[in-house]
Amino acid sequence: MSALIECVPNFSEGRDRAVLEDIAAAIASAPSARVLEIDADPFAHRAVITCFAPPEAIVEAAARGVAQAVTTLDMRQHHGVHPRLGAADVLPFVPWQGVTMHDAVLAAQALGERVGALGVPGWFYGAAATAAHRRLLHEVRRGEWEGLAEKLLREPPDFGPNTPHPTAGGAAIGARDVLIAFNLCLSTQDVRVARRLARSLRELAGGLPAVRAIGWWHEGYGCAQVSTNLVDWRVTPPHVVVERLKVLAAELGLEVTGAELIGLLPLGALQAAADFYAPDAPDADARLHAAVGGLGLSQIRPFYPRSKVIEWALGGLEPL
Repeated sequence: MSALIECVPNFSEGRDRAVLEDIAAAIASAPSARVLEIDADPFAHRAVITCFAPPEAIVEAAARGVAQAVTTLDMRQHHGVHPRLGAADVLPFVPWQGVTMHDAVLAAQALGERVGALGVPGWFYGAAATAAHRRLLHEVRRGEWEGLAEKLLREPPDFGPNTPHPTAGGAAIGARDVLIAFNLCLSTQDVRVARRLARSLRELAGGLPAVRAIGWWHEGYGCAQVSTNLVDWRVTPPHVVVERLKVLAAELGLEVTGAELIGLLPLGALQAAADFYAPDAPDADARLHAAVGGLGLSQIRPFYPRSKVIEWALGGLEPL
């Protein structure tokens, strides 16, 4: 079994596909690196690029992507609804196969040196955090791009200078487990309602464990969304979030009208949804149809399981 680390860099660009293709090409130019997907949202003005490589190559792949982003993206022109620190905003390393979290932390630390050398400051988060309060990404990103200069005066960075890069801002580099980014559309245009529902889901507000959530307006779908990060899908898998939000929305006379997956998800999460929505399904195709339908993943945009499930996208044949 070959060793693999996943890296899921988030870039503050969601509208210029050519720019994103150049960043992805830079990542893929590292030996043994594979880019599985570019998931861009023009309304959040943000893209997630999913890549895998052996431990000895993953840092080089990520560093090449960051270098390309630093030369092409300008935060002074960036406006979007998603929180962000900089052009190469978040760079998490995820142990996938034949490696440990310690290996992911070492990768994060090595990338920090490379990013800092580009003049981009920032902090480590998750398992790579150098301070307890910075384990949580939202704490690292607090103040965002607009407040970065002031934040750096209060809190010296883990890497890079004490001032923001003039066009690329800063970055958060981390090590974490697999995360599922999962956004749910509501039958309302009222962002205040989405924020209220997000607060009810959020672990830190007494909601579902291992769930982060915010509410925002999505211009492309013409509705308010609850955007969630499931930081441990084994504790709270996507179908639990869907069913809980349906109940909370119904109490307000609303519906969950569909969902979108940002990036990829592990096969186990889809299997858990199939077990919930179709425990007696006669075959794998029926299980897949029930899982995708139950999660609402085919309601607002096309969903292609073979490219959106990590194991299948890597070429695996594991059954649903």
